[in-house]
Amino acid sequence: MSKAPSKPTGRVLALLEILQSQRQATGPELAARLGVEPRTVRRYVGHLLDLGVPVETLRGRDGGYALAAGHKLPPLMFSPEEALALAMGLRAARELGLAGILPAISSSQAKLERVLPVPVRKRIGDIDAVVALDLTRPAPVAGAGIELLALSAAARACQRVRIAYLDAAQLATERDFDCYGLAYRGGAWYAVGHCHLRRDLRSFRLDRVQSVEALPASFGRPEGFDVLAWLRESIATLPRSHAIELLLQTDLATARRALPYPELGVLSEARGGVRLRGQADDLASMARSLAGLPFAFRILKPVALRRALAEHARELLACNSSD
Repeated sequence: MSKAPSKPTGRVLALLEILQSQRQATGPELAARLGVEPRTVRRYVGHLLDLGVPVETLRGRDGGYALAAGHKLPPLMFSPEEALALAMGLRAARELGLAGILPAISSSQAKLERVLPVPVRKRIGDIDAVVALDLTRPAPVAGAGIELLALSAAARACQRVRIAYLDAAQLATERDFDCYGLAYRGGAWYAVGHCHLRRDLRSFRLDRVQSVEALPASFGRPEGFDVLAWLRESIATLPRSHAIELLLQTDLATARRALPYPELGVLSEARGGVRLRGQADDLASMARSLAGLPFAFRILKPVALRRALAEHARELLACNSSD
């Protein structure tokens, strides 16, 4: 038997759940299940009556209680935006890995699934199945709500969509898109999948998606496809002004933990350590990031990065030299 709630409000809600699940219950039975005295049950029934829940008192030796015939609590009503908030809140809480609240997250989700209308429950299921979160550097982002709902539903159903997209240069395009999943990374939402215009895997920032139209076509999602891993690598290898290559004198697990952010580059095991390959526009910024690594490393290319790192070291020494 499940443990009775420890707080009065929880017991009142538990009483209501019991009365909803069976036709009637005696006072002593309810008292035993809630772990309280029979007179306390009467007080809780009074609370329910004050809330407008029609609880009937049954006559007899032990007495009893039942919900009025035909009474049923209305389903919770949520707008698409509210459903999105619920789904993402529960998902983010679980991703944070706080062991003390994981049981509460699971029980909250189970309760919501029992009472939510089917369409809203399906929306939450869509998001939970195809959305990945990277919360190492969370930041608010606007303009992704409705697109997230539409694309998560399409990804879960493996349904092709047509998106209108505005890229960073404000160039508008339309393209058919097979959405494999969605991910939150570095303060932005991305949809990842097969772009039929480019005939290759692509990612699209949701705040640049102007519209989403479902098409009467389906697709097959690659088995085991890791949306977040692909997104991290694609961002790290995006062509920039300088190609970066380093040899880190450590092991792969330590290197992954030490990188200030995964977009710094792609890691792979190599003879003598771990190879880091990436791209950068600002070598001075890259030098500052590398200076914080807790192990030795060798810059293989470009030579200009060595000069930027040396300059950063001179600035630090100058700031800390004695007068």
